[in-house]
Amino acid sequence: MNTELSISTSGAGLYEFTDSLQGWLRGKGDGVVVLLVRHTSASLLVQENADADVQTDLRAFFDRLVPPSDHPDMAYLRHTYEGPDDMPAHIKAAMMPVSLSIPVQEGRAALGTWQGVYLFEHRAQPHRRRVAVSFLGTR
Repeated sequence: MNTELSISTSGAGLYEFTDSLQGWLRGKGDGVVVLLVRHTSASLLVQENADADVQTDLRAFFDRLVPPSDHPDMAYLRHTYEGPDDMPAHIKAAMMPVSLSIPVQEGRAALGTWQGVYLFEHRAQPHRRRVAVSFLGTR
């Protein structure tokens, strides 16, 4: 059983889509859900969803770790024709997961109390990101 979730972003940041995923899983029984972001400049994360400072700090950390290509430390980059956030977005996506496998119990993703599923948008411009979703289960 497969579907595709569409996630609209307004720029770089973390976008939780746990509720959309849980809604799609409702009634599907036990198994595993597999997610794949279908873009090379975004990632998927399971991360804390109780304190927004976690998402702010994660974004700040990765922005510091991989600054824009117009930063002096990134002068070696060659793939820059789509803007200063382009190649850094690809680097971030190479460092973080682009797919996730999550157990499903009684039609719900078996996430911890404070866990949510996020798309991590690495580009500054708004995008509509597609996440392929497959359920492998008993029903």
